[in-house]
Amino acid sequence: MLKRLRAVPRRLYDWTLQWADTPHALAALALVALAEASFFPIPPDVLLIAIVAARPAAWLRAAAACSAGSFAGAAVGYGIGAFLMAAVGEPIIAFYGAEHHWDRFVELAGQWGIWFLAAAAFTPIPFKVATIAAGATMMPLGPFLATTLLGRAARFFLVAGLLRIFGAPIRRAIESHFELATAVFLLLLVGSYLVLAGVNC
Repeated sequence: MLKRLRAVPRRLYDWTLQWADTPHALAALALVALAEASFFPIPPDVLLIAIVAARPAAWLRAAAACSAGSFAGAAVGYGIGAFLMAAVGEPIIAFYGAEHHWDRFVELAGQWGIWFLAAAAFTPIPFKVATIAAGATMMPLGPFLATTLLGRAARFFLVAGLLRIFGAPIRRAIESHFELATAVFLLLLVGSYLVLAGVNC
């Protein structure tokens, strides 16, 4: 089972490369970014890297599609937290086994507001949990949407821009050391959780 779970990101990456040169690549990227901001576990950066590495000239459109999809997904996540927490939000939190982190996320979202959201938008902090927590704490919608758009666009345009400049070496490194790249991302994710757990303790 563990071996199968580890193979999922690799299969997703390979599947994305197959679509990278098709007219549907950017639409697929936007949909994955939308899903990731509200419930999906795979970060859209993996798809963004694959598409820009295959089509460097499309880096601006890819970053824009990823940003737009994530922005829409954040609104969905906010709606889940605000209006569907019991029916949808709690099962999502339970699916990721994050029940014991949930109170901390809600506390941070309520205390730090848009600064917590900005950190989640730009770093490996699970963005779906942040958007649901923002809705659950009824963060003002206007600042929520503005911070989401700025934070996610900054992250995705930075990733796409770096890929545009250093695309070939980065793509070769990812394909040769994909498991290592995945492990580094997971370490960053765990590190983010530890930082959050240590705030105001």
